[in-house]
Amino acid sequence: MWKLSRNENDGLLQIGTVTTTHSLKGEVKVFPLTDDVKRFDDLKEAVIIQKNRQIKVTKERVKYFKNLVIIKFREFNDISEVEGLRGAGIFVRREDAVKLSEDEYFETDLPGLDVYDEAGVLLGTLKEVIHTGANDVYSVKTGEGKDILIPAIKQCILDVDTEGGRMMVHLLEGLV
Repeated sequence: MWKLSRNENDGLLQIGTVTTTHSLKGEVKVFPLTDDVKRFDDLKEAVIIQKNRQIKVTKERVKYFKNLVIIKFREFNDISEVEGLRGAGIFVRREDAVKLSEDEYFETDLPGLDVYDEAGVLLGTLKEVIHTGANDVYSVKTGEGKDILIPAIKQCILDVDTEGGRMMVHLLEGLV
């Protein structure tokens, strides 16, 4: 599963965030928001969004350093051109995103899903995906306004149907 967020207005999926500049030649360091950091090898075009500004860019080259991706975009050739990009999101169009396997989904498609237990009882609505060190946790808001925290592990998440707008879960003892 990619760790992504989506700009609701234009259907883009965020794949990273610019953290800082890298060289005098206009490279930027990017914190990746994907489970597969090597997906940047296949990146061709992207959109950088910062505040209300959108810049369509073409990847020239990519390299990796620790947990960051270093990208050189064809449109920038000097450090002064990328200094103002800190904090900007890097997005791809949904149709240009990697193809998902049957049991994979984009994180952005999860909030708003109705969450049911194995007996078909509606528990609430998935409000947020919380990233922890070990595994993600899904925060589900019940009709009574309470929160249920469900670990995103195979033992708990039985089925995710983003098109149908529902998720089926197994609640481990002590979760409710």
